[in-house]
Amino acid sequence: MPVSQDPIVSLLGFIGVIVLLLVLITKFRWHVFLALLVPILLFGLLPGIDIPAFIAAFEKGFGNTLSNIGVVIILGSIMAEAMKHTGAVERITLSMINLIGRKRMPFALTLTGFVLGIAIFADVAYVIVNPLVHAAALELGVSMGAMATGLVGALQLTHAVVPPTPGPLAAAAVLDADLGLVILFGAITCFFGALASWGWGQTVGRRIESPPSREFVGTSFHETGREAELPSTLSAYLPIAIPIALIAGQSAVRLLWRGDNFATGALKYLGWPVVALSLGLWLAMRYARGEQRKDAVTGWVKNGLTTSAMIFAVTGLGGSLSEILKQTPAVDFVAEAVVGAGVPTLFLPFLLGVLVNMITGSSTVGVITAASLTAPILPGLGLSPEAAVIAAASGSIIIKYVNSSYFWVVTSLSGMKADRAVLAYGGASLVGGLGSFAALFVLWQFGVL
Repeated sequence: MPVSQDPIVSLLGFIGVIVLLLVLITKFRWHVFLALLVPILLFGLLPGIDIPAFIAAFEKGFGNTLSNIGVVIILGSIMAEAMKHTGAVERITLSMINLIGRKRMPFALTLTGFVLGIAIFADVAYVIVNPLVHAAALELGVSMGAMATGLVGALQLTHAVVPPTPGPLAAAAVLDADLGLVILFGAITCFFGALASWGWGQTVGRRIESPPSREFVGTSFHETGREAELPSTLSAYLPIAIPIALIAGQSAVRLLWRGDNFATGALKYLGWPVVALSLGLWLAMRYARGEQRKDAVTGWVKNGLTTSAMIFAVTGLGGSLSEILKQTPAVDFVAEAVVGAGVPTLFLPFLLGVLVNMITGSSTVGVITAASLTAPILPGLGLSPEAAVIAAASGSIIIKYVNSSYFWVVTSLSGMKADRAVLAYGGASLVGGLGSFAALFVLWQFGVL
């Protein structure tokens, strides 16, 4: 039995859920979990709703979504903790600086952000890299606007778009997207977005008065003469590279090999995100030192579980909302209206991502909510699930300003005044998101995705 067969009630309920969700977040400042749960429960009270079907859809959507990515979110969160504590983040930063050259430090830091954002929460990564950013700006005699803007934009981009960070991972589960393809094409589109953020820093950011500070200098492994304690360059990259290669390899096997044999079976198993991220976590934890070894299997795990809790709740409710709406006639009406308007359908998840991020300040909430609202109407839009995930994620970083915790982390640590940071860092997130979406739009237009 469908949840509802009444198109008018379903459509009004669909609109009501969106409006109430936004009002509860913006006007009443509710946490997104309650702001999602209450409209869903009220939807079940509308006339003509089949209550048993509604409950079944709620439970199915919540359970199926988390069953796909629950363990993976936990593993990714613990892996990020391990990379933070073992010094892998700093080693990756130093390796990128050595590769690109100290005279091109802003570009080197942008590429660093591109890599780190795939595995680490953007704000955590910036906290770790911040001393090196100030030291580099002092050494080259440039402002923080020139040195840090590309890094700030690139960190947020890959964090929001490329799994296995929680936001895009959850969105891929809600939309039933191929994780390997989201990683591959998300990285490609993000690269162009990162270049746009770097360009913004070199044109606009360098004109913003924001001197570096000596307060943060001398606190990193490198500056305190403890670089030998860091993992090797290869060891630092492996926890990121191995899971991505295995997951992408599994997608390639599914696309290119139709038969089953031992080799394809092994690749499919190793590319299962649970196994791939478990290997990444083991690689990240191998370099725990001394007392860290005890904390690795207790404290780091506890922190990872704490980080995962909010993502679990929001993702599960997003899956419930999507499943409920799928079983109403409203989804066909909305899809037909979008297609009939003549606007490229790729803009729908993108604009939803922009809207929710602008209201909540959270890219993770932005991409999950946009995916949840897009999922029920996806078949009628003619979009691939992978294109919808990347579009929603690209929108979810536009624009980082005063309602974003990430904005305040990078603004305070870089010592920049808030109004200048809105121009520098908010601008970087704007052009970064637009650059990523533009690259996706080209791929979509040519039928690649």
